[in-house]
Amino acid sequence: MRRAVHIGLLAGLLLAACESATPANPTAVAPPTPTYAPADERPPATIPGEFTTDFTRHAVPYTDIISGGPPKDGIPAIDAPQFVTVAEAEAWLEAVEPVVLLELNGEARAYPLQILIWHELVNDTVGGVPVGVTFCPLCNTATAFERTVGTQVLDFGTTGRLRYSNMLMYDRQTESWWQQATGEALVGALTGAQLVFHPAVIISWQDFSAAHPHGQVLSRATGFRRNYGENPYAGYDDINQSPFIYNSWLSSYHGPAVPDNLPPMTRVLTVNLGEEAVAYPYMVLQPVRVVNDSVGGQAIVVFWAAGTTSALDAAQIAAGRAVGAATAFARDLAGQTLSFQVEDDRIVDEGTRSEWNELGQAISGPLAGQHLTAIVAHDHFWFSWAAFRPETRVYTGIDP
Repeated sequence: MRRAVHIGLLAGLLLAACESATPANPTAVAPPTPTYAPADERPPATIPGEFTTDFTRHAVPYTDIISGGPPKDGIPAIDAPQFVTVAEAEAWLEAVEPVVLLELNGEARAYPLQILIWHELVNDTVGGVPVGVTFCPLCNTATAFERTVGTQVLDFGTTGRLRYSNMLMYDRQTESWWQQATGEALVGALTGAQLVFHPAVIISWQDFSAAHPHGQVLSRATGFRRNYGENPYAGYDDINQSPFIYNSWLSSYHGPAVPDNLPPMTRVLTVNLGEEAVAYPYMVLQPVRVVNDSVGGQAIVVFWAAGTTSALDAAQIAAGRAVGAATAFARDLAGQTLSFQVEDDRIVDEGTRSEWNELGQAISGPLAGQHLTAIVAHDHFWFSWAAFRPETRVYTGIDP
């Protein structure tokens, strides 16, 4: 079964390589200092003329970088995203389907995974902020980041390369290569630069539409022909699977050893604040629904809610198995630190007894209408996050 899944995975990736985007002309940007640059190391193999990247500058060994199958822009980014209303999207989105929620400066947008799974990257502007919205299917990781680095707004595309099974993006201005999961520039003129993340979470379509009835939804009118709604990675997120091109029969490449306190394909929500990183396994969150914690000295709460399907399970995304959704927020509100619990299937804060939903909104009680501040928290498979932060504390079900 595992072999069949990986063959199907490759077929889906190669199908996605049939169209590509055209990069903009590179422009000069003052480079930071690289942290790793042995003069004798060969750069990754590329098609002649494929990249204009300055491969003499890099922060990681090139042996960490391998091809995922498609060439540069073989998985085409969406550069001119179109949006529809919630009412219009109801015609083709099922209630339980996963979408990425991004809210900036009063604008709320949903990016359905049935679209992102085929494109992986959207160059957008939300609330006046140039942003990139990404999804790496191999790691189940969605991120949103500012596209402004220094004084320059960058546009991003896909390199077709992976590091630890995680997608490597490139910016079209300098053709530097960036790690999707961490937002770090690893190769090229901008080596050492760090993208600024914004909170972006994977939730169900029904939860987005209920919370943001006037929100905007990424349209299927992308300019590309894809089988939106279908999953080219069917069966990939079985917890007994091995990560694709990480430690697998398809490749002699082996990523870093994965800490064995969790199976590699365990779904986790990760929070990285200050000098501390914490992973909250979905299998631990599901029975408790609420976790009060402190990360890097900041009081936070993690909510889990049922009603969201996996985008990586069934051949049709809407028919995937239920995995739920997790979100994270600061617990400080109006000068007080709240503590949350579940009572009679309702989330309430212990101080005011107000009721809250998983999007950090008080829906009844003395604090009705108040919103918790979302913090940057990312979904991952455990192997993916642990490759970058092996020292991560794993939440085991006991509040500190």
